[in-house]
Amino acid sequence: MQLDFDRVIDRRRTESNKWHKYPPDVLPLWVADMDFRSPEPVIRALRERVEHGVFGYGVEQPEFYEVFLDRLQTRYGWRVSPEAILVIPGVIPGFNLAARALTAAGDGLLLQTPVYPPIGRVPDNVGLTSDEMQLDLQPDGRYAIDFERFEAAIGERTRMFLLCNPHNPVGRVFRRDELERMAEVCLRRGLLICADEVHCELTFSRQRHVPIASLDAEIAARTITLMAPSKSFNLPGLKCAVAIIPNASLREKFVAAQLDLVRAVNVLGYTAALAAYRDGQPWLDALLRYLEANRDFVVEYARSKLPGVRAASPEATYLAWLDCREADLPDSDPYTFFLDEARVAL
Repeated sequence: MQLDFDRVIDRRRTESNKWHKYPPDVLPLWVADMDFRSPEPVIRALRERVEHGVFGYGVEQPEFYEVFLDRLQTRYGWRVSPEAILVIPGVIPGFNLAARALTAAGDGLLLQTPVYPPIGRVPDNVGLTSDEMQLDLQPDGRYAIDFERFEAAIGERTRMFLLCNPHNPVGRVFRRDELERMAEVCLRRGLLICADEVHCELTFSRQRHVPIASLDAEIAARTITLMAPSKSFNLPGLKCAVAIIPNASLREKFVAAQLDLVRAVNVLGYTAALAAYRDGQPWLDALLRYLEANRDFVVEYARSKLPGVRAASPEATYLAWLDCREADLPDSDPYTFFLDEARVAL
């Protein structure tokens, strides 16, 4: 399929958070929001729904569940029962809800840093302590898990591990053996797992995403998995995500925390998500080829043109994580330097 990902689209007049945060002369590369048109099947489905002209309260769409469950089976070999699926308006509400529903004030939340800032804010949002373990930066620029440090970060009141896989921002796709070791520690120490897997469909060639809950039934019974079409199909503004909670008791607590606070997905979000999962795969395949070429360009450019800046080659996501510690920058932090001197927001 031939798609024009090189087309430049002006988003400044579309109430875009990405393009409105900084002055017009700044190139905004600070948020995971692509500037590509979404797949034509999604645009067509939304157009047809909008032409109907009535936007009353919606109901769950059985076809969405069928398509999503088939996708889990096809892509990951993961069989999930329909009752385990909850459709929610975003992954960020999902992991905040999970922490609110399944922990108590003063409990600990285990995080792997550096990490997506909204994940780092969960402890303060919910009244938890932050039990952090830092990922190990390897000589080749990749990040790895120090499992002794991982277990040492678990305190007496640590109740939940908030996993980000594929990892934002470092781009790791954790291998099956790494997931098994993390899961074994969590089971042995009595931790629940909340897995933010929103970037799972943006894995590059030679990588395979493994949902941690797909490892076995015992792990699935202690895991809340969060996925969405938002990153892979460029639909973040339409607010549609999925929480996969096989354990009925955990699911009931999650739903109870959700009532009248985090309401149903809007009807257009449902429409877009269904069209993306059902008809958007050719677009996604082409996108991944384009993103992988961009990744390779950025990594090589940093190596050859930016002395002291190291860009690890991400295994997933369209994010570049730059190590500027050896760059000859002024005393200001890299964010300020790139913004003020290069007019690039990172």
